[in-house]
Amino acid sequence: MLLAIDIGNTTVALGIFEGKKLLKDWKIRTERDKTCDEYSIIFLNLLKFSNLDVRGIKAVIISSVVPPLTPIFQKLSQNLFEVKALIVGPGLRTGMPILYENPLEVGADRIVAAVAAFEKYGGPCIVVDFGTATTFDAVSAKGEYTGGAIAPGIQISAEALYLKTARLPRIEIKKPNKAIGRTTVTSMQSGLYFGYIGLISKIISEIKNELGEEAKVVSTGGFASQISPEVKSIDFLEPHLVLEGLRIIYERNKV
Repeated sequence: MLLAIDIGNTTVALGIFEGKKLLKDWKIRTERDKTCDEYSIIFLNLLKFSNLDVRGIKAVIISSVVPPLTPIFQKLSQNLFEVKALIVGPGLRTGMPILYENPLEVGADRIVAAVAAFEKYGGPCIVVDFGTATTFDAVSAKGEYTGGAIAPGIQISAEALYLKTARLPRIEIKKPNKAIGRTTVTSMQSGLYFGYIGLISKIISEIKNELGEEAKVVSTGGFASQISPEVKSIDFLEPHLVLEGLRIIYERNKV
């Protein structure tokens, strides 16, 4: 079995693959001050409650946008499974040329998601990842990563309103019944929710124009299931896109 680990700013996504089949996946909170032993205990418990044997894991691949946690999970891989984890980064074959001016600036999760989207749907395609930040990644018809856009995530925007104003409350992110709010909470929900849909739609439109062809749009990430149905230009929802991309990249680097 293959263990795929995606270390994000808010959550760590874990997936167990048997061949191409995703057997089980989990998300745990990203906590930068946790030790290897603490993460190991969490993971062993997840395996135990899922009736999965730790000895069945023969390979590990990691993508990370939280550098301090990368060595923690490398050590976890070595201690629990006696496996040296593959790390998505320079030297690892992704099969996708990176046309960024400085390829090292691109988050590993963005490349991984782009690889999975192109593998499944071909190109040109656009990946919208509703994470801590909302990222947009463009892939050419030839399968080249051409760049993208980065916007604040909807949760960050909501927190900014709460933290940077004297009288606005912390709110739940949900679709209001009407665009015209009649309370502070519903007014904030309207601005955030409908404004966010407008932001997503406009950026997708601009990227499509620059790609020059009819691009398929694939969404993933924490708020994808809530927001994607509201955005007409999003064609496919793939909750496990990054985990699938990690599996694909592992296969391309398997000795």
